[in-house]
Amino acid sequence: MTSPIETVHRRRERRADSRRHAAGRARAVWFGFGYIFSILLALAIFAFAFTYADLTRDLPSVDQLPILLDPNNGLLLQPTRVTDRTGQHTLFTFAPDDSPRAYIPLDQLPDWLIDAAIAASDANFAFHPGYIWAGLDNPDAHPTLAQKLAYELLLFDEPPSLQRALRERILAAQITARFGREKILEWTLNSANYGNYAFGIESAARLYFHKPAEELTLAESALLAGTMRTPSLNPVAAPEAAAQRANEVLLIMKALGMIEEIPSPPAPLPAGEGGGGEGTTTFLNLALAQLSARYDRTRIERGGLIIVTTLDSNLQQNALCLAQIFNARLANTTVNESGCEAARLLPALPESKITNASTSALILDPRDGQILALVGDVNPHPAGTLLTPFIYLTGFTRGLGPASLVWDIPRGDLRNPDDQFHGPMRLRAALANDYLIPAADVLEQMGAQNAVNTARSFGLDLDPGAAFASDSPPQSILDLASAYGTFAAFGLRNGQRLHDSIQASAILRVESVDGSIWLDWSSPESQSVVSPQLAYLMNDILSDNPARWQSWGNPNVTEIGRPAAFKSGRIDSSSAWAIGYTPARLAAVWTGADSSSTVSARPSASLWNALMQTASLSLTPDDWTRPAGVTEMDVCDPSGLLPTNDCPAIVKEIFLNGFEPSQPDTLFRSYAVNRETGLLATVFTPPSLVEQRVFMAVPQEARAWAASAGIPVAPEAYDAIQLQSPNPNANIVSPIMFAEVNGRVQIIGTAAGERFQYYKVQVGQGLNPTAWIEIHNTTSAAANGLLAEWDTRGLSGLYAIQLVVVYEDNRVETAIIQVIVRG
Repeated sequence: MTSPIETVHRRRERRADSRRHAAGRARAVWFGFGYIFSILLALAIFAFAFTYADLTRDLPSVDQLPILLDPNNGLLLQPTRVTDRTGQHTLFTFAPDDSPRAYIPLDQLPDWLIDAAIAASDANFAFHPGYIWAGLDNPDAHPTLAQKLAYELLLFDEPPSLQRALRERILAAQITARFGREKILEWTLNSANYGNYAFGIESAARLYFHKPAEELTLAESALLAGTMRTPSLNPVAAPEAAAQRANEVLLIMKALGMIEEIPSPPAPLPAGEGGGGEGTTTFLNLALAQLSARYDRTRIERGGLIIVTTLDSNLQQNALCLAQIFNARLANTTVNESGCEAARLLPALPESKITNASTSALILDPRDGQILALVGDVNPHPAGTLLTPFIYLTGFTRGLGPASLVWDIPRGDLRNPDDQFHGPMRLRAALANDYLIPAADVLEQMGAQNAVNTARSFGLDLDPGAAFASDSPPQSILDLASAYGTFAAFGLRNGQRLHDSIQASAILRVESVDGSIWLDWSSPESQSVVSPQLAYLMNDILSDNPARWQSWGNPNVTEIGRPAAFKSGRIDSSSAWAIGYTPARLAAVWTGADSSSTVSARPSASLWNALMQTASLSLTPDDWTRPAGVTEMDVCDPSGLLPTNDCPAIVKEIFLNGFEPSQPDTLFRSYAVNRETGLLATVFTPPSLVEQRVFMAVPQEARAWAASAGIPVAPEAYDAIQLQSPNPNANIVSPIMFAEVNGRVQIIGTAAGERFQYYKVQVGQGLNPTAWIEIHNTTSAAANGLLAEWDTRGLSGLYAIQLVVVYEDNRVETAIIQVIVRG
């Protein structure tokens, strides 16, 4: 039995063991928590390091700022210039004048200007490390001067995002720590945008107040400080808003204790709008719009760049003066033409007076998609019949070709340029002469949606629900030029990729004033739109001068003395297009006037002629080389089928391999006609009255047109059958006339007479067979006996049986009957 002392001792030991186990468990828990915390801390440190490394990857160096803003030779102190393709002729300068921008040290600027800049843009400038966290959710907000410098000079090419906002704050902190607050103020004032291409405080002071920056008053300083924050609200573009903004700056300055009294706002003097650009405004706007798709527009304007465009200055000047002379001649007014070298190339215009005419013209190199000249606007206009080639091209992809037969006959309200209808023709002639009814027929056959898809592949925006040519959405001269340039380049769309598509380019390259290349578009991007074979078919049609003679005459203004494709575009009576090209040059012209004037395609074609000759003066007269897969062969015109003896004209035509004709012409056919009755001759028509006439096979829907055009239609009725008196020496007594026969038919009759030599029996199908098959020939006479036996198995229809008896004196006597073979 256990003593009480031992029991107490054991209880104490158990309680001690429990305390030891509890302490161990507590230590284990704390150790576990510590381990987990260490892991989480390590992960947090790793995540922070990874995030920071990702944020700072390719982060621009703040060391670029002294290079950009060096007081003596900073890159941004040189205004951005836009030049022609040679780089020698300046088209535009982003500055109030052409002089370099001046850099003014901070100690030479009025104190109130510095205070005004701080009050307007960064009131807590002295108290933060260069950045603040406010506005992090708005990447387009740059709430401190250091952040604004970081964005405008270092991060301008990055898209708005949270990442850019964080990188901007990292750079702002580095700029502040590295260069100090005074340098930030100095750089800001000397690089800020003050509107109207005035960058830097000295340019702004001289532009708006015609004085140096060191002489600015308090009120003028407040006005420019407000403009610095919002350049569009400058004293010239928005004087009231600029004055209001200046007053707000002055109120902030007073609240901050910078000033005691608020002065009256100043009155700025008139400002300029940048240097150059005469006659090239449309082109410059296009070039800058294309460049802005790659770079921030404000950075482009800020300075330090040379933008080399694709413009040919000499060609642009000639295009501009040609357009001016063209408009003057349309209005029957005089203009000085002595300074325009190309004026001698402008053909005489039709006799008409067109007032208030406006003209757009473009010259393009289809080999690289570079715009060489641009006059007028690029606003969209209805394309009209410039769209018909894309209807026919859709047909080419489905078996049609230049030789395909089409009919130009009345259809609804459609009318041709000459207000006439021309009947059957090859597709080549219909397209070359801009005849609308054949185009409408092909569109109906191919389906509007298929034709729209074809046009869209060329970059044209069309609506299948509207009439394809007359009511489709307007197209710009740029889009139409690029579309036709694709034909010129054998199916390749050349240019530069902008907004996910290849477009004609106005930019050649962009380089910094230190020689570094920002952008090089000297080599084009290319996209295959159609095969070279299909493009060649279109080029061959549109460059076929004789094919256009029917509507344009010979000679005419669509011919420029070298191989060139041409297409006119009719819309309504108040506007017209002309577009055409060689392998190396393309020109497009649009002419419009008010509703009181009538504009035909011929004046536009005259200007096109002069532009193409001017643009091609230094080029060899190249043609398009026929690619493999295209065959040339003789066909009947206009059916496009193989020639026959009845074909009125044989021409050479081209075909895609595999689509050459294999059938003889069926449009024209020779008929034996009784010249007295005009009816189809039969075997009973006296031979002296039978003559061969060739008739056109006019379909039923074209009969009315044929009648109005005086085109005879083949007779359908046969001459009356006049039975001859039986000849005792040459006759057939069985079968009888119009008997029904089948199987083996015995032909009985007489073939005899004085000086008989031989006889033959022959059969032919129809009332007046054109071909005879001899079934028997013998020198033995027959008197009311078996002349021949005819196997009619496999035959069916009306047949003629002819007995021919020949005598020694060359006399010939015949007997003919008609029978019906029932197969």
